[in-house]
Amino acid sequence: MTTAESDKAFKVAEHRRERRVVNAALSNAEDLPPARLFGNPWASEKDGKRRFDPARYPAGMRK
Repeated sequence: MTTAESDKAFKVAEHRRERRVVNAALSNAEDLPPARLFGNPWASEKDGKRRFDPARYPAGMRK
């Protein structure tokens, strides 16, 4: 089941972190870091899923 919660805060924080690191690398004339270092969806606090609790929703367990 997907959740209605948003992961916007995680995305904003990761993009801010990426911009900060890229700007530092450009000012020091270093190589840019790979883009895969930032915004890993598996490292976020929300993965878009939640558990179904049959004790809370007993009607969902009926045929």
